[in-house]
Amino acid sequence: MSLNTTSTAAVPTSFDQKFPVLPDYRGACLSNVVPALLSPPGICDWLPAPVAEAKQVVLLLVDGMGWQQLQERAHLTPTLMAMQGGAITTVAPTTTTTALTSLVTGVPPGEHGLIGYQVYVAGQLLNTLRWTIGRSGQDARKSILPEQMQTLPAFLGQRVPAVGRSEFSGSGFTRAYLDGVPHVGYQLNSTMAVATQRLVLDGAPLVYVYYDGPDRIAHEYGLAEHLDAEYVAVDQLVAQMLSLLPSSVALLVVADHGQVHVGDNKIVLSGEVLGLTSVTSGEARFRWLHARPGRAQALLEVAKANYERYGLVATVEQVLDEGWFGPNVSPQARQRMGDVALVPQEPVAFLVPASKKRSNKKKFELIGRHGSLTSAEVLVPCLGAFGVCG
Repeated sequence: MSLNTTSTAAVPTSFDQKFPVLPDYRGACLSNVVPALLSPPGICDWLPAPVAEAKQVVLLLVDGMGWQQLQERAHLTPTLMAMQGGAITTVAPTTTTTALTSLVTGVPPGEHGLIGYQVYVAGQLLNTLRWTIGRSGQDARKSILPEQMQTLPAFLGQRVPAVGRSEFSGSGFTRAYLDGVPHVGYQLNSTMAVATQRLVLDGAPLVYVYYDGPDRIAHEYGLAEHLDAEYVAVDQLVAQMLSLLPSSVALLVVADHGQVHVGDNKIVLSGEVLGLTSVTSGEARFRWLHARPGRAQALLEVAKANYERYGLVATVEQVLDEGWFGPNVSPQARQRMGDVALVPQEPVAFLVPASKKRSNKKKFELIGRHGSLTSAEVLVPCLGAFGVCG
């Protein structure tokens, strides 16, 4: 899939009703952005023209800013709409830890192995974002070393500085996907923009910047007026960054996934399904079911009978054969996959029943969600512009 030449182009019609939308791992995909940026000029024909021509680039990842959600808010985002570029695909599943790791390592999830929000590894369920295990949320940074869970170097081994929230420095996930990368922390958006400017003026050829506003807002408030206000804020942030960057430096804006409004459309997995399942992993919109020994076929049949009307009930063999996680899947990544995947097209979430202990606690309810392979979740922006300072 090629990039659109202008930011106002419509979403490709081939994606309007298509499901699943599979990542374009051989073309314009998030996993190919960093290799394209670090390649000689002219090698990649789908990067926005300013990025392809610039000697220095700031790569801004806006968590949760899907292409379709951005197009729906074009009237609120004049700066982004004026940038060159269009839609590319992210990776599968459409979740933060998987997509960010693919972005910086330059490979599909099947090669780096962080294949979801929750990953079944060494007989334990690891929350890869918080790097915790168990329902108690026990810190897993010592029992499951982040640097061994994901061993590929970020930015092809080059020391590209990363600007991110100060509290993320030293976290398990940061260690897993940005091991060895200089981390520059920020407290507020204004300091993020200034920190980025300083790194550029110091001569860094590439600077990576992470901002998570749209993802946080969509999770808590859904895809309504709160998200509208956040897109206004993102547009102002992009305008601020462009105002601080020299005219020879390009800003490239991408995202890790889009969002769908799920709200109360929650499906608690049935006892019939769970009776055939040893553990579940992944996330609510890409739920892996790990079958009990010898029960994989029975689990598939029961899962289809219960949930196929919502989207796909796929076997791991189908996932591998169709290359959802890339053309190459390492033995470690394969071991972390379940036997059956629930991948909805409808705006629903597949949940595991909460224990009585957990049900007495007030939980943070997610309204906007992601993880599946709808166009709303898979298509993300890839937009570029030159700075305007000086």
